[in-house]
Amino acid sequence: MNFRTDLALERHESVKEKDLAGVKLEVKECKSIKISNITVLDERGERALGKKKGRYITAELPSLEKSADMLEDWGGVLSEEIRGLLPEAEGTVLVVGLGNRDITPDALGPECISLLLATRHIKGELAESVGLSSLRSVAGIVPGVLGNTGIETAEILKGIVAQIKPSAVIVIDALAARSLERLGNTVQLCDTGVSPGSGVGNKRKSIDVDFLGVPVIAIGVPTVVDGITVALDVIEAGGVELSEEKKRDILRGEKGMMVTPKEIDLMIKRASRLLALAVNMALQPSMEAQEIMAIVG
Repeated sequence: MNFRTDLALERHESVKEKDLAGVKLEVKECKSIKISNITVLDERGERALGKKKGRYITAELPSLEKSADMLEDWGGVLSEEIRGLLPEAEGTVLVVGLGNRDITPDALGPECISLLLATRHIKGELAESVGLSSLRSVAGIVPGVLGNTGIETAEILKGIVAQIKPSAVIVIDALAARSLERLGNTVQLCDTGVSPGSGVGNKRKSIDVDFLGVPVIAIGVPTVVDGITVALDVIEAGGVELSEEKKRDILRGEKGMMVTPKEIDLMIKRASRLLALAVNMALQPSMEAQEIMAIVG
């Protein structure tokens, strides 16, 4: 039975066979972060996990609400993982913040862009005069949502990519998880792009290398869980065993309600600062974290 989740790690955990054909799993730990690297190698792996061929890196952190003093260390760890996914060390990188700033659980992407160190417009004598001549060219955009613009986000980005010709695109978006325990303390990175809204049952046109023509790195933090998933967990925690058939019946009757924690404002604030710091450090390795934070605020 398939519960709604954007996390490749949760898909892997839901499969009874741990040694999946076409799937490679490696786990390591760094500065209190557990990092699971899942590689979907071929069509067998795609069928097993329901994920496209590519790399999916999941970083499990202690609670962001309680560990603000660790953001700099964690940002450094995540920046190394991001840098490992980027195809080139040179060329402009377009960073995209997906989501709706007016809906708190969906505001992760736009909030990250507000903290992005954008440098593409700083050139020539101006760059040298402010000491930024050695920095990589970075551009950022918050394309909005289809309901407000009437334009698919992928179509907006295709036009921007054609104009500025970046070497890669980094897309930041809020995700959906299977487990409440993963909200706000899990970061997923992948090199397969993203389908906006897929985690909440509103899948839009995919933003990936096939559509944009350049590599797309997707980064996200889960901020919501399917309400029916929470209900089933509560029922089973109370000692009631449900058959697979009964679970399927309940899922067929669900109304698509999503659940988010009461601390979502703080969670988005901390998660956006963490991801923005990690992206900035990955793109500007010559700068220290404190320098970056002093510039972007």
